[in-house]
Amino acid sequence: MDKVRSTQLKFKGDKVKKKRKREHHDEEGLSSKRVEEDEDPETWVLPENATEIRGPTFIIHPSDPSPISVNFDSTRNKIILSSLDKDSTSDTPPLLDRTPTEVAQVWVTTRVAGSATINLRTGTGEGKFLSCDKHGIVSAFREARGPEEEWTPVLLPDGMAAFMNVYENYLSVDEVAGGSLQLRGDSEEVGFRERFWVKIQSKYKKEAHEEKKKREAGSELTIIDETSTNHMHQAWGAGRSVVSKEDKRELKRARKEGRLAEALLDRRAKLKSDRFC
Repeated sequence: MDKVRSTQLKFKGDKVKKKRKREHHDEEGLSSKRVEEDEDPETWVLPENATEIRGPTFIIHPSDPSPISVNFDSTRNKIILSSLDKDSTSDTPPLLDRTPTEVAQVWVTTRVAGSATINLRTGTGEGKFLSCDKHGIVSAFREARGPEEEWTPVLLPDGMAAFMNVYENYLSVDEVAGGSLQLRGDSEEVGFRERFWVKIQSKYKKEAHEEKKKREAGSELTIIDETSTNHMHQAWGAGRSVVSKEDKRELKRARKEGRLAEALLDRRAKLKSDRFC
């Protein structure tokens, strides 16, 4: 009997990863970890925060009467909003269980280094970037990235996402003459037309979690020595160093927020006494 061919979307050059098997354990908590490890890395999942939006990306809008996906037609070199129910049957899965069935439905998300912004490149053709000009016209014909090709994903409380462009307006689905739909980028607020479901592949979500753990681990390795810092940079009174007894966690929090120097100065100001007062 011939093996059933998988309909999972693949990309040229991707390595096929086998599922890792794990022994069964009865201890609480191990079962969920085993499920995560055994999950197919190419499974399509919803992101839990904006930093997880990366790699192959499937963008859906819950339009009425039929939900649509944001596609790129490489033949006509234009963005197409295609109905997901055009081939619907009684076995059609719920909206959030849908996965892309063709490469035209997939965009490749890359993150801009040191920024919360992303680029969305077409997954088919020569690779064009999703762009929006100052008039709100959305296109995908540029092969180079610039400010108009940058988007800031905003994850909403219900799990949906909005995309803000460089002009601080939002990507939206707009109905034009004849009832057809197109993308616009001039909405000032997030409403129904500006809300999208975004799906990414499991391995990229895991990658985002690993990066976060490395950053947190790296920050913990750097110990804040307030005494030495004060003695070197902030000592007064013939080199006398005075440090506060406040919780060190406040300094750690300040460092993560990029205001460590300011926090140290504030603490020093509270402790310093002026004998001439």
